[in-house]
Amino acid sequence: MPPTRNATIPALLLLASMAMPADAVEIDGRIAEGEWAGARHVTDFRLTQPLSREPATLATEAWILATEEGLAIAFRNAQPAGVPRNRQRGQRDRTGAVDRVNAYIDFDGDGRTGYNFTLSLSDSISDSTITNENRFSDDWDGIWTHAVTEDADGWSAEMLIPWHVATMRRAADGRRTLGIGLDRVVSETGERFSWPAVGFNEARFLSVLERVEVPAYSQSLLAVTPYVVGVHDNVAGSSDFDAGADVFWKPHGRFQLSGTLNPDFGQVESDELVVNFSATETFFSDKRPFFTENQGFFDVPFGSLNQVNRLVYTRRVGAPADDGNGAGDVRAAAKLNGSLGAFNYGIFAAVEGEEAGRDFYAVRGTRDFDLGGFGSHGLGAMVTRVVRPWLDRTANVYELDHRWASAPWNVRTTVVASDIEQAGTDIRDSGAQVIVDRDDGGAWRQQLYALHLGRDLQLNDFGFLERNDFNYLRYELGHRITSLPEDSPYSGHQWRFAGSTRYNDRGDLLANAVSVNRSSERRDGGNSFFDVAVFGAGKDDRITRGNGIVEVPEKLYAFYERYRPRRGHWSLYGNARYAAEGLDGADAGSLAVYVQPTFHFNDSLTFNAGMQFRHNPDWLLWRGGNLLGSYRANQLYLNAGATWLIDDRQELRVRLEAIGLDAEARQAWRVAEDGTPVAVDEAIPDFALRNLGFQIRYRYELAPLSHLYIAYVRGGALFEQSVGGRFSAIDQFSDAFDLRDDEQLLVKLAYRFEI
Repeated sequence: MPPTRNATIPALLLLASMAMPADAVEIDGRIAEGEWAGARHVTDFRLTQPLSREPATLATEAWILATEEGLAIAFRNAQPAGVPRNRQRGQRDRTGAVDRVNAYIDFDGDGRTGYNFTLSLSDSISDSTITNENRFSDDWDGIWTHAVTEDADGWSAEMLIPWHVATMRRAADGRRTLGIGLDRVVSETGERFSWPAVGFNEARFLSVLERVEVPAYSQSLLAVTPYVVGVHDNVAGSSDFDAGADVFWKPHGRFQLSGTLNPDFGQVESDELVVNFSATETFFSDKRPFFTENQGFFDVPFGSLNQVNRLVYTRRVGAPADDGNGAGDVRAAAKLNGSLGAFNYGIFAAVEGEEAGRDFYAVRGTRDFDLGGFGSHGLGAMVTRVVRPWLDRTANVYELDHRWASAPWNVRTTVVASDIEQAGTDIRDSGAQVIVDRDDGGAWRQQLYALHLGRDLQLNDFGFLERNDFNYLRYELGHRITSLPEDSPYSGHQWRFAGSTRYNDRGDLLANAVSVNRSSERRDGGNSFFDVAVFGAGKDDRITRGNGIVEVPEKLYAFYERYRPRRGHWSLYGNARYAAEGLDGADAGSLAVYVQPTFHFNDSLTFNAGMQFRHNPDWLLWRGGNLLGSYRANQLYLNAGATWLIDDRQELRVRLEAIGLDAEARQAWRVAEDGTPVAVDEAIPDFALRNLGFQIRYRYELAPLSHLYIAYVRGGALFEQSVGGRFSAIDQFSDAFDLRDDEQLLVKLAYRFEI
């Protein structure tokens, strides 16, 4: 009996789909079986949040397929009606605690540099670079294709990542080995299901991703992004126009060149307001497109375990000029990344104009070795140079790093030297650090960290180093707990216990310290964290800015934070901090409480208002020379805003920050020769400050990485002091809204042309 017409058509469609080439993957969020023929099929997803490595509680499967257009990845996520779905939309790189999937890709498979691509149920995206095993930076934005669909049984996600997003070494015999990790997060429970079964907060992450061999495809790309910006200053009554362009050229996978003329300074972004009277500089991330593109290769952390200290800090380029007259005028910059055989290399250069302009240069190379039973080794070296004619200063920094990984060990070593030539004087010094991690994948983890920073080590011409003249030794023991009772509000805990000691190069004991903290995942999808640290009595060799070392008593720090994800229309974040670091000891610390509720009007419109109150009865500040002052201070801080994602292309954002602070002088101190603070009857002024930052910003996406921005910005700051001033933080806070040092209307257009 011949087939009917209704039976013939599906049969022909099935045969056609089976005959489709592997490259014919349509990224529409619908996983058609024929499209993914020949793909790597992944089903063994395991719990990594909490980190039990048990099988996933909800069925999750994925497909990985290399095509000429890029690396295609698909997820099918079972999520029955009994598990609510969070469809909250988010700005780019701000997807939040929603249902989402992640792809982690190391295109060279050597554990050096990776990329994270996040796609949420609402089709919102985030992307970031990964360096040093698990150091994420969301400053980078790439171009990739994505789509999401859902049905009664779950939801599906597809993404296509072009080969031109990263440089890649030459392939062998037409094949390439990638490092790949996939995971899925369930917002309702906070669970994370991963393949392979490794969490991104473990000591080894990037280097233990699954090795997947694929055909070696290559793509070329030439993209030019010119921009124009016009600014009208309502305070000065003036207008200004500027223009520039970014260029990106990648002829093949082993080489890419990016350049910029008169680079965009991120005018449509704004830094957070901070109050900083300490001897340590405030760190700000970079938001300029050129300086974030493939910058991870130059990201060499050095000087601490935090995410701040580094050898190349791109905010130095275009920072306040050496003559003190405004910001440095960056005329042009270029960056080259590539590979020669097994060697990877990068070259960076930036030039500022005017007499007080500076020239910045960096060259870095890496080479990895796999020695079989002796583990994997990686070597890296970098040289940076900054020429500062106005100061008659040239700063050279030399760096060598080595990493060795052989389960359960991971060891990273860095040696740095600086050579500063200024006004005929040559100053040289060095530093080194070593990080030893032991993590066998079980419940326990150990880490040893040792750091030496020479007294004359100088890295801040191009890098960011909180301090020099420092020796630090720290041991940490970590313990994971995942087998909690079903009726517990927590699904897992990570405990960390640490002991440390700090000396300067003169042998002065700065402090011995012990600490304990616990980070916890909750079954409601939220999390909590607390930390307690006790510092013994020691010396402060920084507060007087070189005018004496101060004997200080013990210090006590305690911190707690809690995040509750969206339930109905509301989500909530809050924290509390106690910090005793003045001369009155551990029982006279500051207390700060911050609460930020967020109202989700719907999946596209949110309002948030965070408020902090801080009281410090013993705030110790430098007042010049060897004079210190103890203050009683109060501070009010507001962080509020709204985000309306009008549609897939349009976004309206309102952001408001305000600070009001008063500080009442309690006691003046002079530092004796032996470091003892001696109370003196000297008048020191009370002081107060207020600060305001306000922005309304509209963004329209013309095409990927092509935008029209219209922004209204207003802000200002006022610092005042007087003896017996008796200021009020509440008055300062309310008066902050009258500040109008700056008021600007900005229009910016940037369009990316691909050739």
